[in-house]
Amino acid sequence: MEILEVKHVKKVYNTRLGGRQCIALRDVSFEVDAGEFTAIMGASGSGKTTLLNIIASLDKPTAGEVLLEGRSFRDIPDKELSAFRRDNLGFVFQDFNLLDTFSLRDNILLPLVLGRVPLEEMERRLAPLAERLNISALLRKYPYEVSGGEKQRAAVARAIITGPKLLLADEPTGALDSKASQNLLEIFRDLHRQGQTLLMVTHSAMAASYASRVIFIRDGELFSQMYRGNAERRAFFDRIVSTLSVLSEGGADVG
Repeated sequence: MEILEVKHVKKVYNTRLGGRQCIALRDVSFEVDAGEFTAIMGASGSGKTTLLNIIASLDKPTAGEVLLEGRSFRDIPDKELSAFRRDNLGFVFQDFNLLDTFSLRDNILLPLVLGRVPLEEMERRLAPLAERLNISALLRKYPYEVSGGEKQRAAVARAIITGPKLLLADEPTGALDSKASQNLLEIFRDLHRQGQTLLMVTHSAMAASYASRVIFIRDGELFSQMYRGNAERRAFFDRIVSTLSVLSEGGADVG
């Protein structure tokens, strides 16, 4: 069953003086099934971040629409969008987006506080989640007191504590060293195995190899996609690298 539908999405930006249009997305359509782990890859400027922002309801398409569980984002009034995002979407960013004046515990609980969830329920959700992500001993610390990998695990906890229908990740390993990156991707793999639907934008072929499907974007259009199937991660990685080499023909930087 499709949880996310992207239908003929187009995004056009006008330059500051309005003399020229920049087409970021040209006619992008795809679906994501419930429980699927999908990665989106493409060169810088290919439109993948614009696409993620539209799927996150942070931007609106010029044409086309996005639906989550059959509900079109066009039907959600602007005044309800913040609550819609909080209740349905989880976000993991490259720069963590943690508040330095809040402890990790308070950062993680923030979406529940905004949703006016009772304190007893907050604690019930937090304890097993923190243990699962190996940050129980860090909850009283502040972001500036922990490592990048520990910050990102706290960010993941904040993203999934609401039980989101869709977890969105924007270059989540970009600020992490190789060991922390692997730890994070193994967390994503485990969440996927437990039924969480994930959509991740990444430049990293290694990160994308953890997904069950990779969508490649070039010049604002869907270039190709591939499914992992029963392939080993190393074999899937090699296929991703091969496709990226095709994408980069002509000198484009695919990271």
